[in-house]
Amino acid sequence: MKRMFLPVMILLALVGPALAQSEPQPEAEQAAPQYNESIQIGLSTDRITITTDFSGTDLTIFGALNDVDPQIARQNRYDVVVVLEGPARPVVVRRKDRVLGMWINTQSETFVNVPISYSVSTTRALQDMAQPSTYGRLSLGSAYMYLQPKDRDDDPQTIEEFTAALRERKQMTGLYSELIGGVQFLSPNLFRATLELAPNVPIGTHRARAFLFKNGLFIRETSAQLAIQKSGVEQSIFQAAHEYSLFYGIFAVALAIITGWLGRMIFNRD
Repeated sequence: MKRMFLPVMILLALVGPALAQSEPQPEAEQAAPQYNESIQIGLSTDRITITTDFSGTDLTIFGALNDVDPQIARQNRYDVVVVLEGPARPVVVRRKDRVLGMWINTQSETFVNVPISYSVSTTRALQDMAQPSTYGRLSLGSAYMYLQPKDRDDDPQTIEEFTAALRERKQMTGLYSELIGGVQFLSPNLFRATLELAPNVPIGTHRARAFLFKNGLFIRETSAQLAIQKSGVEQSIFQAAHEYSLFYGIFAVALAIITGWLGRMIFNRD
């Protein structure tokens, strides 16, 4: 009996693994597709000329998303923020107090590299798109933009007070603006953004920046440049004032003296 049992055990030992390998195995689960979203923009014009009758205008920016998740796009969970930053300059903020019946400057704070103008256009309100910490990290939006004080050792409360005053002043002059819903998707991949340029928009090179968000998370950023310049006589005077400042100053003083003398001669009744 043992002689018959031993060959059976050996046969099972040899055939068992083969049978196990021949059994159908469950199909491997398909990996979820990975998307590497990117964003590109193009300006309707790369140059805007300003004349004496310039009263502001709208700038249109077209953009495209690449390699997007179709499901996320159908659910409108992609958001875009487009920003147009003006040239950066130092800005001095002063506070006036009443002293002996007169309003005089008593304190000031200097900020470095402050964009003269800052226009924002979004698909939705910023608070509905991402966390404030995200905007602070990106320095995105007039309320979250980092304004660097020249003297960082000043009292933090004083810096915060002057920073708030600077933001408020810029918004009152129309140089800092926000257009909610100014970015509209034309298709799952294409969008159009409209930015408002104030009548007192500064001259110089501006930078258009587009930020892509997915489910409230920042994904990508891209940028393009826009030149804003004067035209005609205004441009000639502007260039002369900057390139030949000494002669321009002398000419301005001489013109004022001649104009005053002619006025006195014409309106002299003696």
